[in-house]
Amino acid sequence: MQTKHSPNPEIIRSMFSKVAANYDKGNNVLSMGVHHLWRKTLVKYSGVQAGAKVLDCATGTGDLAIEFKKQVGAIGTVVGTDFCAEMLIPAPGKAKERGLDITFEQADVTQLQYADNTFDVCSISFGIRNVGDPVKALKEMARVTKPGGTVMVLEFGQVTIPVFGPLYNFYSMHILPKIGGMVTGQKDAYEYLQKSSAAFPCKQGFLDLMKESGAYSHMEYKTLTGGIAYIYKGTVK
Repeated sequence: MQTKHSPNPEIIRSMFSKVAANYDKGNNVLSMGVHHLWRKTLVKYSGVQAGAKVLDCATGTGDLAIEFKKQVGAIGTVVGTDFCAEMLIPAPGKAKERGLDITFEQADVTQLQYADNTFDVCSISFGIRNVGDPVKALKEMARVTKPGGTVMVLEFGQVTIPVFGPLYNFYSMHILPKIGGMVTGQKDAYEYLQKSSAAFPCKQGFLDLMKESGAYSHMEYKTLTGGIAYIYKGTVK
């Protein structure tokens, strides 16, 4: 469902095209590398098996696709997609450096070009909150996933626990955009990313979006690093 506050896809595409060249550097500095551990946790939580077929949406520079390929092995298939072509530029080289065969293609998660019931697992990390219609994206991810298959979502949330919550919120609101701006030259982009994280539904709120899609028979979530991020897992009907 889109609202007047929904992200504008063309503005988002333009923003990511500007940060693409320094996106990995910015992520590593701002999260101190923790985002890699979150992705490893997602892959393990998904229960993906060797030989499985995986679609990673909003793959960006390919980090989650790479983690999935390590797990599914040579007999498995991983396709990484992003609607911003510039974000995908580093991805094939990163996979090749690791000796991994991954297909990267441009695609919009709200209108994927793949047939119904194609993949065992479909994932998206730090992308669903930037989609104009997240419920439509959740339906589309489920459509291309086999019945009984799994849709995995990794996304920022809001930290509410005492002491740590206020400290992290101060960091994310006042310090993160400045550091992101210094590293990438795009402070406005990191101000947007912080505000979108603070406003996007998390925990039960996101499970409600999954329920609204009508595409899942079971939904659950896992909290990461005190609520900085969450992993959502949906079983496709």
